[in-house]
Amino acid sequence: MTNQPVLIDRTDAVATITLSSPALTLESKVALRDALADVANNADVRAVVLAGGGKAFCVGQDLGEHSAALADGAEAAFATVREHYSPVVRDLLTMPKPVIAAVGGACVGAGLGFALACDYRVFAEGAKLGTAFTGIGLTFDSGLSFLLPRAVGDARAKKLILFGQTFTAEQAIEWGIAGETAEAADVLDRAVDLASQLAKGPTVAFGESKRLLVDTVALGAALEAEATAQIRCGASEDHANAVTAFLDREKPVFKGR
Repeated sequence: MTNQPVLIDRTDAVATITLSSPALTLESKVALRDALADVANNADVRAVVLAGGGKAFCVGQDLGEHSAALADGAEAAFATVREHYSPVVRDLLTMPKPVIAAVGGACVGAGLGFALACDYRVFAEGAKLGTAFTGIGLTFDSGLSFLLPRAVGDARAKKLILFGQTFTAEQAIEWGIAGETAEAADVLDRAVDLASQLAKGPTVAFGESKRLLVDTVALGAALEAEATAQIRCGASEDHANAVTAFLDREKPVFKGR
């Protein structure tokens, strides 16, 4: 679609940040992190939309790139959690202005973390969501250890990570994840419309309200714990074998080591 990993469009006081590809490469993670920091600090932007540019919203890490990074060891490969994923989630959660996720399709792994870190979501009808991590021998990152239990409760969060089940947008809303559904072709327009409404509101008060609702101490601890846990999981045989199996389109066999 474009050579730019992230596109930024400004219409009046609304900035729309669009991921060009659903799989996150180093280039797209850096671009997304920097774009969010820019709009967070731009006083002329009073609301933000985060969108995916294709049929999917975001499916998490590009595993081909990740497989190559693992050659330098788990600690090097998973430095991305502290350097990219955690800052993205922190900026979405603490940005002093409303953020709407336009979830036009599949939303799994880090994509689910990004969507939950936004303040409200517009989902395509029937869109599939999931944690995905344990399927490749990993645990949470992208703030999901902090966000998912708060969104759906501890018991359901455990079930979703242990069994790796996908769920629909309609189920997500039923479980308490704040959002609404629209036809896939209308998702972005609806998200921009909502952001435009919010941009005309008391955005100082919105920002302060967001700050009061986020336990930044607990968030920081969760993000750091995720980064450490992912390195431990990333050093396991299970993860290395699962990544290879995924790229070979085979079912992984886990050995618990």
